[in-house]
Formats: sequence, structure tokens, C-alpha cells
Amino acid sequence: MASIRQVQVTFDCAEPERVARFWCEVLGYVIPPPAGFAAWDAFERSLPPERQGAGFVCVDPSGAGPRLYFQRVPEGKAVKNRVHLDVRVGTGLVGEERLAALEAECARLLALGATRVCLLVADEYDESCLAMQDIEGNEFCLD
Repeated sequence: MASIRQVQVTFDCAEPERVARFWCEVLGYVIPPPAGFAAWDAFERSLPPERQGAGFVCVDPSGAGPRLYFQRVPEGKAVKNRVHLDVRVGTGLVGEERLAALEAECARLLALGATRVCLLVADEYDESCLAMQDIEGNEFCLD
């Protein structure tokens, strides 16, 4: 059996570059130039007009996190994501300290265009987390 060494997370979206730049800000990711090109602009100009703006990539500069790929699709988002990202800002924190960390990150992301959905309050099994949406309505959690 082959072992998996890398995972890419793919987002369907209307505006790949805009959504990719949002996630770069959220995660501290960077935009690498496509192979064989000095920058994305040069790569885009090399494509036929109908393919320009159809995809965009961002990566973790440390190489630890997955590559994120954003692909343009014609349909809008209609239902809840079956898979979502958990942005781990409260790891190891509990109670009020955890809530303060979640709220601080929520405020930063709201300024980037994210939407707050709801606070999921701690229970006997899980700590609190904040459900949010990115700039195109894709769900994610501050965990």
C-alpha cells in the first residue's frame, strides 16, 4: 500500500484569487509562483482567455500545512460544506481564556471579510469553538 505524504485542500469558488488571498491572511500562507514562472501574472497571461483566473494556489511557507487550491466553478454555494477547516487558535486553552482567544481571532477575520455564524459553547465533551464563513460563504471553525 502506498503511503500518502501530502494533502491538498481544494475550494470551489467564484473568485479563486480573492478567496486565496483571504486564506493567506487567515493562515499566514504565501502565494508561490507557478512552476516555470516568476509570478502569477505572467502565468495568467500565458493561458487562453477562458482559463485566466480559473485557479489559484497558496501554501504554508514552513511546508507543514497542506497546499490550498482554489478553482473557479460556475455554480454558487448552495448547501453546507461536508468538509471544513478548523483554524486552531485556542489549542490548549480552556474556559474564558479560550473564548478570549477565539473572539480576538474572530475580530481579526471579520475585518478581512469573514462572517461570524455562531459560538458553539463548551459542553462535557468539547471546548468552545466559533463557526464562521469565509468571503464566499465556505464554513470553517475557530477551534
